[in-house]
Amino acid sequence: MRFTIDLCPREGASVSFRLTSTDNRNSTRGTPADMNSRLRKRRSQPSRKSYEFHESDKENRLAFLRAFLRSPKEVGSVIPSSRFLKERIIHNANLSQAKVVVELGPGTGGTTRALLHRMPADATLLAIEINPHFCDLLSNTFEDPRLVVHRGSATEIADALAEHGLGAADVILSGIPFSTMDEDLGLDILRSVRRSLQPNGRFVAYQFRDRVEILGRHVFGDAQVQTELLNVPPMRVYRWESGASSPPPGTPA
Repeated sequence: MRFTIDLCPREGASVSFRLTSTDNRNSTRGTPADMNSRLRKRRSQPSRKSYEFHESDKENRLAFLRAFLRSPKEVGSVIPSSRFLKERIIHNANLSQAKVVVELGPGTGGTTRALLHRMPADATLLAIEINPHFCDLLSNTFEDPRLVVHRGSATEIADALAEHGLGAADVILSGIPFSTMDEDLGLDILRSVRRSLQPNGRFVAYQFRDRVEILGRHVFGDAQVQTELLNVPPMRVYRWESGASSPPPGTPA
């Protein structure tokens, strides 16, 4: 028996791996027509995760790239997250009991789609985006009534929640690039997150560099850290529980 690993791009992933096996003793090649029929049938079958991790179409990918070229400090990446990174984000968010979820910097909505798929039916997702083009794109792409698109700053999460009649968040997620912003702004955003979380809430940030972890120690204490290699570029996923650890004494609220 021989095993091979093929690199093959699929919808919803930057890179995916397929494990195949061949066993000459038990394999039946069949005619070329049989093989073509099996191949067409396989291609026609939808992936079990095609909805959950459906990536933005080509136009949205180009919009993501254009936004990065215009404002790299706001976008932070040239391509959307891979499905592997989304799986890790969803796992760390633990959305099963969440009623209010906040996503900071949803971009073209790739992670937004995955969050909506896993959220309870009675939950609300508040997507806070500073880029007006992305706000329009999100509003035109999604018809899910649980999604509320808000144009504004991540430093004003509590105000955005109040504006839409929502209470404190159970989960806040962020993909905005802390490594490209100055320290004061980064701390302001993290304090905004802390003020907007339920006492037992959770904050999840996925970043290329460790800047958010360094700043987060001043506001939340130590983070739990995982790394997702199957993303371009590889990403660290940081998680804080609002009641699990305490920030250093004297940390402003």
